[in-house]
Amino acid sequence: MSAVPELAPYPTLLSPIQVGTHLLKNRVIMGSMHTRLEHLDDHFRREAAFYGERARGGVALIITGGFSPNEAGRLEAGAPILSTGEEAQNLTHITRAVHDGGGRILLQILHAGRYAKHDHIVGVSEIRSPINPRSPRALTEDEVETTIEDFVRCAALAAEADYDGVEIMGSEGYLITQFVAKRTNNRTDQWGGTVKNRCRFAVEIVRRIRAERGANFIIMFRLSALDLVDGGSSAADIDYLAKAVQKAGADIINTGFGWHEAPVPTIAYHVPRAAWLFAAARVKKAVSIPVIGSNRINTPELAEQILASGDVDMISMARPMLADPQFVLKAAAGKSDEINPCIACNQACLDHIFTDRVATCLVNPKACRETEFDETPPAARKRVAVIGSGPAGLSFAANAAARGHEVVLYEANRETGGQLNLARRIPGKQEFDGLLAYLRRQLEVHGVDVRVNVRVTPATIKQGHFDRVICAAGIVPRTPVISGMHHPKVVSYIDLITGRQPAGERVAIIGTGGIGHDVAEFLLDGHDAVDAAAFYREWGVDPELAKPGGLAEATTPAMTREIALFQRSETRVGERLGKSTGWILRNKLKKRGVQAYAGCQYDRIDDAGLHYTVHGESRTFACDTVVICAGQEPAQDLARQLQALHVPVDLIGGARLAGELDAKRAIDEGTRLAYSI
Repeated sequence: MSAVPELAPYPTLLSPIQVGTHLLKNRVIMGSMHTRLEHLDDHFRREAAFYGERARGGVALIITGGFSPNEAGRLEAGAPILSTGEEAQNLTHITRAVHDGGGRILLQILHAGRYAKHDHIVGVSEIRSPINPRSPRALTEDEVETTIEDFVRCAALAAEADYDGVEIMGSEGYLITQFVAKRTNNRTDQWGGTVKNRCRFAVEIVRRIRAERGANFIIMFRLSALDLVDGGSSAADIDYLAKAVQKAGADIINTGFGWHEAPVPTIAYHVPRAAWLFAAARVKKAVSIPVIGSNRINTPELAEQILASGDVDMISMARPMLADPQFVLKAAAGKSDEINPCIACNQACLDHIFTDRVATCLVNPKACRETEFDETPPAARKRVAVIGSGPAGLSFAANAAARGHEVVLYEANRETGGQLNLARRIPGKQEFDGLLAYLRRQLEVHGVDVRVNVRVTPATIKQGHFDRVICAAGIVPRTPVISGMHHPKVVSYIDLITGRQPAGERVAIIGTGGIGHDVAEFLLDGHDAVDAAAFYREWGVDPELAKPGGLAEATTPAMTREIALFQRSETRVGERLGKSTGWILRNKLKKRGVQAYAGCQYDRIDDAGLHYTVHGESRTFACDTVVICAGQEPAQDLARQLQALHVPVDLIGGARLAGELDAKRAIDEGTRLAYSI
């Protein structure tokens, strides 16, 4: 795509804004993300490709993942640090790529404090985090001073590496936040006690960097606008800190929400879009410098609406820039329907980071893998048949057609989408609507011949004269061997979610993987999107910040059904759920009164309900519906028939391997295969 046109359909979002001495070309910021790219070989080239592509995509300002100013502040061994000139020189590959792409970039300075996962952990006080088994050693007064100077040196090295400025990470419960909040600061010296003393560390960092670097160096301060923990900052403390860092020399304030130990989800799909805007809008009223809104803002329409309201001045989008690096250019060209949307699933970004893997993106497998995909057009145009239009088939078809191949997509049902049509019916997962709409639009844009209501046979393929066949026929639900499986109260998860069969008031769910938990959520909340006010009530959020930290008493919605989950294994129920979202699901179901039983042997299903045995004890769960969510098997019958045609046949997605199938693997396989032919 070419440069942003002069007349843009999102006038506020794409309008310039003054930040300090710099005029930014639009109001879109790519927020900071931990990627763990630094743990790979040749990581500077990989990071340059990653950030450079986002700069070419039109974003005005990019913020890196966190760099520690010293060894003690590292998140973990091997995490990024900037403390020497040699390290600064290596980073010029990244800044050059961003500047060549027409963007600007800030280096985030992050000291983990008591969140660090190494043996030399330090904190404001000797108060351990509930999510870290390590106890911090309290910094001495001299070490506090040294740490401030380390921040200043880090900023100077960032300038040496040609960064346009720095973001000082003062949010999410890291070291600066640990100074500000009484929850983690019980000091009695000049760095504790009064709000002025607790904010002194942050203010001194900003003041000294400004004095050292001068007016042309952008200083962004990431402020915790809502801690969501007991003992967090009060509204008055937040306002005080915002005004103090502005006075000390900050050019712009970014906002963060919730510490990592907060009992409230902040960025998963369960959170309504723009749920935390109220907190950022509060900060804007306290200062005169630009304020950034963030978290669960993933479309140009929503971003434009927020900016036009005047609640904030800029929008930070982190995961949406993983999903589509050309977000801004597409918005500016009036092609928002071609933006690959972030669906807030966290499966390939946060879940990867929390399990020591390099981040990527479920909807865009090329994210953080840019150097692994050769964009050179294929040597020859091939005629390709794709059987099945679930996430694997759709991703292959769209990418193969975009690369120049002639693609015919067959779907046995009346609409494309496969299991995406189930996922988007789950409460909170309405974001999958956007993904499905995007993939369907890509088929149109790239000229894929889509044929629905067609059951492919070997004759279909033979008559089509195809050079290659891609079998993405998906899965079939696994049917467990249980006496009474044909009883009228037995329902498949597909029939339940699609509405072909209803559920009664007492429901047993056999299987506790992702599908089983999705079914439980569906039975609790139906298909309705989560309302922000209802979300605040259920999770105990006080938008008025009447109490420090912003928590309130949670109100659990009334149960409309009695639901129980059952599994054969002895492991914790829900153990295989995503690292960053599983706890949300487990907590929600527990608060709603959903029971869960592990180590079950299923005896039979009859008029009385589900009969099962646990540790030798026979039990009966009286119910009028039994939903089967006992896994999946590949739909491979057709693939075996096609082998006789002597046409190359590739299996992807569930048709290749149904175990632990998710959209992440399906889309990745489809995309990579498209780039290989």
